Amino acid sequence: MRNFNAVITGVGGYVPEKIVTNEEICKMVETTDEWITTRTGIKERRRLEGKHTGASVMGVKAVMDLLQKTGANPEEIDAVICCTSTPDYIFPATAVLIAEKCGITNAFGYDLSAACSGFIFALVNGVGLIESGRYKKVLVVATEKMTIITNYEDRSTCPLFGDGAAAVLLEPSTEDVGIMDFTMHSDASGFSHLQLKAGGSVNPSSHDTISRREHFVYQEGQFVFKLAVTKLVESCQEMMKRNNLTADQIAWVVPHQANMRIIDAIVRNLDVPIEKVMVNIPKYGNTSSASIPICLWEWEEKLKKGDILILAAFGAGFSWGGICLKWGYDPR
Repeated sequence: MRNFNAVITGVGGYVPEKIVTNEEICKMVETTDEWITTRTGIKERRRLEGKHTGASVMGVKAVMDLLQKTGANPEEIDAVICCTSTPDYIFPATAVLIAEKCGITNAFGYDLSAACSGFIFALVNGVGLIESGRYKKVLVVATEKMTIITNYEDRSTCPLFGDGAAAVLLEPSTEDVGIMDFTMHSDASGFSHLQLKAGGSVNPSSHDTISRREHFVYQEGQFVFKLAVTKLVESCQEMMKRNNLTADQIAWVVPHQANMRIIDAIVRNLDVPIEKVMVNIPKYGNTSSASIPICLWEWEEKLKKGDILILAAFGAGFSWGGICLKWGYDPR
């Protein structure tokens, strides 16, 4: 019988310096700042620039930020889990590239692909490693270079996505803090509504796939929107019900940052004031799996030990899930 929990003991993050405003998007496609803002809530997003720069570049910066703030010894890290839909290469794993650049020499690493739900799934993976008793320090890093798979000729999707990364450190604790509960789901019946059509073994890269622009995000917005609202709300409600929580007991709700209207729907359905919801989509857009940990990174100074947080995400797959946790430390 284990007598410890897996707890987040540190957060690091990074967003690229380059800001892409709605005005710049308007120069690429026929749209307006008002159209983008009213439908998505997004005003700007970040873009990683430079030749031969992949998602690992941002992942390294996020991990180094975490290591510096926590004082954790990189040689004591046991495992690195990287969630990303935009890996540097099909193989090797982006996790091992990040580890090598950060001096993490004694860990194994692997990538996890679950689109926008990736951080939820990866964090649960990390919890399992900690709770096994075999591992003491597990790093979960989410890094997404979404702009590389964004079609800047598609008016409906090109305003949505931005780049960024964040990482958390998981360790065992005998205190009453840490990951309390989680729920994860997937349903492939709707995969055709949100996908990257080419580049895999079913539809490998070719001149034809490139000319048809099939290496960019394809999304049927209305279908995805409706299901995202339903599943995100259900995930939050499931965590609240199973853990006997009321809205008053929750310090923060941390939803995936896909669309401001989706976040507004969560607020209405959960009866949680918007002041208790982490929202940064206006300045970063949708950073896929990195959006939730970027929120934790930005709000870290406001989080107090024992705060109850509900995390929830929905993404391609379809995949969705939620996590209920008690925050493990006071502001540093």
